[in-house]
Amino acid sequence: MRTADIYYKNTLAGYLKETDDGIFEFKYTDEYLLDPQSKPITLTMPLSKQSYTNTILFPFFEGLIPEGWLLNIASTTWKINKNDRMGLLIACCENCIGAVSVLPHKDLLK
Repeated sequence: MRTADIYYKNTLAGYLKETDDGIFEFKYTDEYLLDPQSKPITLTMPLSKQSYTNTILFPFFEGLIPEGWLLNIASTTWKINKNDRMGLLIACCENCIGAVSVLPHKDLLK
């Protein structure tokens, strides 16, 4: 299983997990949900205590991954298969344009 920390404007908003079975799950943190200033990371995933699951990477996160020549450079540089969407998301999307950032889960950094 792989997990990424999802930040919204430098605040931890939730976690994105990919299970060994290829199921994707996004869940907002309880702390983020309790903050009245919190906004959803995307309109397709409104603030909710329920987790969102899908058999493919959610379109919002898919849209953060580079395309074209930049995808080729990222894939070659980090030796990540272009079909490994979670791997590319974690490797390439720490400094995305916009309010959302994707970082490797903190436990992975220890």
